[in-house]
Amino acid sequence: MILRRGFILFLPRLVGLLVVACCSMSIVYMLACTPKGDNQQLALPRVHSPTAKEGYEAILQEREEQHHNYIISLKKQIAELKAELQGRTEQLKKMQNQHPDPLDIWLDHSNPEKAQANLLAFLRSQVDKAEVHSGVKLSTEYAAVPFESFTLQKVYQLETGLTRHPEEKPIRKDKRDELIEVIELAVGSLNKPEGVGIAKHRVYTASDFVEGIYRTEKNKGTLYELTFKGEAKHQFKKIVLFRPFGPVMKVKNENVNMADTLINVIVPLAKRASKFRQFMQNFREMGIQQDGRIHLTVVYFGREQMNEVKSILENTSRSANFKNFTFIQLNEEFSRGKGLDVGARFWKGNNVVLFFCDVDIYFTAEFLNTCRLNTQPGKKVFYPVLFSQYNPSIIYGHHGSIPSLEQQLIIKKETGFWRDFGFGMTCQYRSDFINIGGFDLDIKGWGGEDVHLYRKYLHSNLIVIRTPVRGLFHLWHEKQCLDELTPEQYKMCMQSKAMNEASHGQLGMLVFKQEIETHLHRQKLSSKKT
Repeated sequence: MILRRGFILFLPRLVGLLVVACCSMSIVYMLACTPKGDNQQLALPRVHSPTAKEGYEAILQEREEQHHNYIISLKKQIAELKAELQGRTEQLKKMQNQHPDPLDIWLDHSNPEKAQANLLAFLRSQVDKAEVHSGVKLSTEYAAVPFESFTLQKVYQLETGLTRHPEEKPIRKDKRDELIEVIELAVGSLNKPEGVGIAKHRVYTASDFVEGIYRTEKNKGTLYELTFKGEAKHQFKKIVLFRPFGPVMKVKNENVNMADTLINVIVPLAKRASKFRQFMQNFREMGIQQDGRIHLTVVYFGREQMNEVKSILENTSRSANFKNFTFIQLNEEFSRGKGLDVGARFWKGNNVVLFFCDVDIYFTAEFLNTCRLNTQPGKKVFYPVLFSQYNPSIIYGHHGSIPSLEQQLIIKKETGFWRDFGFGMTCQYRSDFINIGGFDLDIKGWGGEDVHLYRKYLHSNLIVIRTPVRGLFHLWHEKQCLDELTPEQYKMCMQSKAMNEASHGQLGMLVFKQEIETHLHRQKLSSKKT
């Protein structure tokens, strides 16, 4: 496009140069043909000299030959310039045919059918440029364009600013109309029979819509991926739509059967038996009872509290008749990356979805399906943005009592935040994890290993799905930043600790608590005096 515009800009300049050259040659010709001044006039034979006639003829013949040769030289130069101009013009036309300019498409009313075909070709080229069919190599983790997710009622967004909320109804009319239009188009596409068969099929409605994700690339368009309930349990219909700054285009319509898709949840652990007991309560209800297509791998470091952890695991196994678990014990210092890497490589079955998880994570059965739907071997990996819970003692301190855990798990600005700086919770197929090279095992302790893996995926051709999800929570716990951490790890740990406590407003109330109490006391005294 830049090269073509360069040719367009160069074309009038070239024509101008030709005009100037022709004018210059005319001036030179006129000067050459003009008789010279008296001081420079050649000595001519006298009129009455016997050799006057022959002398004049010789001089005229010499001048004629000089002008003739000069004219031939000028014609040759003009021919060369015309040939170069013709070559550049043909090259420009060829490029325009290969890459039609959008303005030319819209303004050409002489052939409507051709204009329509060119417009369609342009829109499809926008789809090819976007990250729809394959990933694009990116330089840093900040270059990735995250998705946002939505349901029929709510939008889950990352960029909240000071006025927007992490979960809200789409208030802006353009956003509301946009999502309604996309859902209606997807429903219409599902209900439109494909092929010549007239076999009966179910009629889809908006109530069959489960969830969707979307993102906008500023120079291409908006990509939508919508998931609907399928024909049977654990089956889904997935519609991919793309708006290339114009009409929405259906990119793909496919059946997605997740009935046999197993998830291996890998949890690295050291001590923290009480937290593991809480985790297993969530795992039993959501993973075993509601989902049922799940395996648990616990990689335990050291021996302290190990028997208690094993006892919790075995009790759950007996009471829930659950045998799909693996316990791996390592006699070494805790390393999250090492634990996840060992757990992933220990699996010997068929290719499986890996969910890298921590013991202080709460997930729903809906999230497990979201994990499956956003991963594809050799094509897509899933990096959900989880909702991180603030310190319940600060949030509910003025209530007198802290609600139950289930009542705390609500997505609001006052209760938590989207943990968009964390990359530890991720879903990918084991084959992709092995092919990418796994974790950097030189990183010890807390933090750093997840960002390193995330960057590997960004540097590959895999599509990285990054979106906030409504069914994945980080439960608050007091964070300890050990002295053994490197300066970079310690800084990351302290930043995470500060973010975890409360919102800016709530922290401000704590910081200025004494000032607020003083103000209230003065107000009280002032009211008494009056």
